[in-house]
Amino acid sequence: MGAKVVITELDQYLFGQGTHYDIYKKLGAHFSKVGRREGVHFAVWAPNAQSVSVVGEFNNWNVEANPMKKIGPIGIFETFIPNVTEGQLYKYFIVGMNGELLYKSDPYASASELRPGNASKVADISNFQWRDQNWIKKREAFDVKTDAMAVYEVHPGSWRKHPLTKEDETGFYSYKEFAHGLAAYVKDMGYTHVELMGIAEHPFDGSWGYQVTGYYAPTARYGTPVEFKYLVDYLHRNKIGVILDWVPAHFPKDAHGLANFDGTAVYEHADPRQGEHPDWGTKIFNYGRNEVKNFLIANALYWIEEFHVDGLRVDAVASMLYLDYGKQDGQWVANKYGGNENIEAIEFFKHLNTVVRGRNPGTLMIAEESTAWPKVTGDVEDGGLGFSLKWNMGWMNDFLEYMKLDPYFRKYNHNKMTFSMTYAYSEKYVLVLSHDEVVHLKCSMVNKMPGYLDDKFKNLKAAYTFMFGHPGKKLLFMGQDFGQLQEWSEERELDWYLLREESHIQLQSFVRDLIHLYERYAALYAMDEDWEGFEWINADDADRSIFSFVRKSPTKRNNLLFVMNFTPVERSDYRVGLPKKKNYKLIMDQNGMLEEPVLYAAEKKECDNRKFSFEYPLAPYGVGIFLY
Repeated sequence: MGAKVVITELDQYLFGQGTHYDIYKKLGAHFSKVGRREGVHFAVWAPNAQSVSVVGEFNNWNVEANPMKKIGPIGIFETFIPNVTEGQLYKYFIVGMNGELLYKSDPYASASELRPGNASKVADISNFQWRDQNWIKKREAFDVKTDAMAVYEVHPGSWRKHPLTKEDETGFYSYKEFAHGLAAYVKDMGYTHVELMGIAEHPFDGSWGYQVTGYYAPTARYGTPVEFKYLVDYLHRNKIGVILDWVPAHFPKDAHGLANFDGTAVYEHADPRQGEHPDWGTKIFNYGRNEVKNFLIANALYWIEEFHVDGLRVDAVASMLYLDYGKQDGQWVANKYGGNENIEAIEFFKHLNTVVRGRNPGTLMIAEESTAWPKVTGDVEDGGLGFSLKWNMGWMNDFLEYMKLDPYFRKYNHNKMTFSMTYAYSEKYVLVLSHDEVVHLKCSMVNKMPGYLDDKFKNLKAAYTFMFGHPGKKLLFMGQDFGQLQEWSEERELDWYLLREESHIQLQSFVRDLIHLYERYAALYAMDEDWEGFEWINADDADRSIFSFVRKSPTKRNNLLFVMNFTPVERSDYRVGLPKKKNYKLIMDQNGMLEEPVLYAAEKKECDNRKFSFEYPLAPYGVGIFLY
């Protein structure tokens, strides 16, 4: 099934330097040939192990049947076992430095057993015919500064489920079923990308995939690695980009995982003050160790180059950058300069982003970074971390705090909606309303809004209008676009039955219109990076809680004027100042896209410190988007 796998001295040298970017082709389990015998070559890095052997279905889990040989000084063990077949389960039996007897799954395995089992699985991931060449070619030209990007964040296991039966106790859609349903939905709504949660193998459903044990294995919950390739390929052929959640910040302590891998701290720091998150009960990767950095950088490349994904959303970046993140005095160790910055993690990010983006033009590295760390999306040559985009957590917090308020009190918190524009150009941002905002008693998006149910829906439409008008890429979590009422839970599917009710149908239609509008007009995305692309008309109408601003197109044509009312008070004679003496076409209001635009002519009446204005009747929670 494959050529002979050989781990050379050069392989070992590069791995030891942290620059063997396809080390996953050598470590792990790979179909191989020795002479005429076909079988599998196994290799694992266990630098302090006394001995390692392969145990599995092919040798009745006999710890003595297939010992591995240590090659070279770096601590790689290897062996070839004939007649091993696709899908067979295996683990490494490791005798640790102090005699510990450990059964470990393969850190580089391409496939895993379905939980609650935790063995690795022999898999051939090369057996797939890609048909997304057009997408990949076009992707090279994707420019994060000037292209539109509206992301649909999805947890595959709870997007939709089959009815539960004795034969099917989880109801999970397979990767293939998910591909077809998801592509149809995303195309209809107009999203440009999906962001998938929980694809790398993880033992516990309730971790949502943020406690990874199989970094190289697409989870077995929904099928095989080749079926996951089908999902990516199918989405690409439907012109939908694919971003994966990626977790290089920490890993769980499960006995079969990376923790204490050969009886010593291999992937983590030995000192718990450096190697553990007290709040999360997890281990922290040792970013100062070249082989560990190599494991992670090669993993990022593996998803992008082997599985064709278009980008990674890097989880918990702040926890990596700060040595004292989530820690009390005495629980952390300062860097060599006495500071709290993790110098090794900073260098890791610069290396990671340079390599991934350098080798794969048009791909995205997106930081979930919750502090004001400078230049997260800055160029590495200029002291930046080199990410493509950063989640705008500051905007999200202020925006949601404002939206939760009783409309009467919004006038005292007006700056929560305007403050983000003071730093909007300091990074390349994604505006996010993610899964984190609709769990743990935070309420669904609809139920964050004040008032009776009818008011909640009107409020949410105004909120989404503000979000889509504000500079930055967009991200909505599944269910938010049709008004899911319950908080999200990984245990059940979304409440799709709500789409039998008029208020939910209308909200979904409104969001669909917003997304299509966003992509149709370059004014809403092509100058996200440029101060010239946004202008307040009135940022100070706190008493009435009304905001108005302009988004400008690089061609100076098809600019858009936004007006939004965040109270239930009708303003039938609302007058809005205008940037130019022109005719303005109302193309969308609180009911969605207008079939026939309504023309508003500029009048020579001063308003908002502008010479020209017009009157626009603002409904309670009303919005108006005008083209000029």
